[in-house]
Amino acid sequence: MAMDERGLGKQLQSARQAAGLTQQALCQRANLSFSTLTKIERGAIKSPSIFTIQAIATALNMSLDALMGNASLPASLARRDLRTTKSGVRFVYFDVNGCLIRFYQRAFGQIAEKYDIPSDVVETAFWHYNDAACRGEFTTDDFNAAFAKRIGIPAIDWADYYLAAAEKITEMHELVKWTAEHYRIGLLTNIMPGLLDGLKALDKVPAIKYDATIDSSELGTIKPEAAIYAVAEERAGVPASEILFIDDTKANLTAAEARGWHVIWFDYGRPEESVVEIRKALEPSNN
Repeated sequence: MAMDERGLGKQLQSARQAAGLTQQALCQRANLSFSTLTKIERGAIKSPSIFTIQAIATALNMSLDALMGNASLPASLARRDLRTTKSGVRFVYFDVNGCLIRFYQRAFGQIAEKYDIPSDVVETAFWHYNDAACRGEFTTDDFNAAFAKRIGIPAIDWADYYLAAAEKITEMHELVKWTAEHYRIGLLTNIMPGLLDGLKALDKVPAIKYDATIDSSELGTIKPEAAIYAVAEERAGVPASEILFIDDTKANLTAAEARGWHVIWFDYGRPEESVVEIRKALEPSNN
């Protein structure tokens, strides 16, 4: 018989206490708000997301089955059919820019046209400051000021152009949602402060609960630097050999592969073909 919400809360509380963690400590590890965890533990949330429960399990270094013990999940949570691929993958990271959205050339072109500036000048200026902004070394205002000065205009708001130009890659959005039903899933992206939330608000990144979100601007490190992959491994909660990473930049994939990750290059010019290859890689083991 399925456990009720209060029973579920007590089970999670017991597991947390057995691990020697305070509620605050678990919230930090699982990337949960304090109010959410306390409500779950006292049974006030009737249908906590399966992604939330999995995040707690990962933070406690437990499998979902081990966290739940001999009890079954509430019916509202028993929808996720977690699998392992034939190559042993249990966690999938997706890049954002170039995998879930396209944006660069449209945004550069719009700026070039508006200010009558050669598009190559706009693009060169952007890349000059992009890495610093994605590391969080520049605030959004810092980036805008430096970018505007370099292309010779009074001011600019890059976020406006970026969010307007971002075009979701529909095939990948559908794949992400399917993957989340069968595997633990995360985002691993080089992105400027606040832009990931902006994309989610506009439904340009699938609005699902991710098991891990690796935002370069929050960590102060970018792909293909080793530090960002180390954090991603920790938050995935599985060995490197059980992670699959999908990205459109080969240098980023090479760095991940060197750590023992599985990798697939995404060709945004041929999304349908890439999605077919990714689905093949996600075929589950028969074991």
